[in-house]
Amino acid sequence: MTPSHSSDFKVSIVIVNYNAWDLLLRCIKNCIPQAFELIVVDNASSDGSLELISSEFSGVTKLQVIRNSENLGFASACNIGSNATTGEFVLFLNPDCIAAEGAVQRLADALNKVQLAGMAGGLLLDHDGKEQAGGRRYVPTPWRSLVRALRLEMLEHRWPKLFQNFNLHKQALPDSAVTLEAISGACTMVKREAMKDVGPWDEGYFLHCEDLDLCMRYRQKGWSILFVPNAKFTHFRGACSRSRPIFVEWHKHRGMMRFYGKFFRHQYPSALMLLVRVGVWLRFAAIACIIFIQSLLRKSDQR
Repeated sequence: MTPSHSSDFKVSIVIVNYNAWDLLLRCIKNCIPQAFELIVVDNASSDGSLELISSEFSGVTKLQVIRNSENLGFASACNIGSNATTGEFVLFLNPDCIAAEGAVQRLADALNKVQLAGMAGGLLLDHDGKEQAGGRRYVPTPWRSLVRALRLEMLEHRWPKLFQNFNLHKQALPDSAVTLEAISGACTMVKREAMKDVGPWDEGYFLHCEDLDLCMRYRQKGWSILFVPNAKFTHFRGACSRSRPIFVEWHKHRGMMRFYGKFFRHQYPSALMLLVRVGVWLRFAAIACIIFIQSLLRKSDQR
């Protein structure tokens, strides 16, 4: 891609919606000034989201809404949205994200400056302005995940390479864009030429871990991934999934299993992979039990 002035960049923004309601409304309002075109792909929402945005943005020609007849999952919806885009860059953005002024163009500018950079993510912040975990990270390999599950990260100061935390949010922010192993799917911008080279999101994932899969495939194809600290996004994490927490956790852990099996089953001993698989499902069982008990306690309090 020939470098151009940032004001000339055509950025298509794809937002996948599922019952995001007022969060979606805020996200669209925020994105319209920063987007060349805006594609909302709705996964059969039932909360009136589409009726709300239809009345609110009826005259906005750059906004296109694609309605799926059923919930196809995040990856499938991203692919449907990207197929409808025409911009030089495509930003996949969660409806619970709010971009700071100029953040979208800063991502495009950073990608444009590095010829072999194919993907970029911004600085994800909590509502209180603190950096979130997961926005910049190492790939959570089976070993790194085991280290985290067993809380061996406390040994990182003595053996940093062996007991490394894959989340990097506790490290000092870089002054400019840097290359990383992985970013978050909540805010992922890609170059069109890189997207054509690597291919679409893997639709074998329904929800969660498809972003790690995409990062792995971009790097395997020789495209680097950038973290751009001056492109700030406030992320109201989990706001769109609170109504069905066990459903979300099920697909998150199922996604982990697909990710580990797809990329690491030939790199790790069978015994370790078995241990990881058992650990993943034990973790899911524990989280599901906690969610169920919390639900019972809430119902008891409401009586």
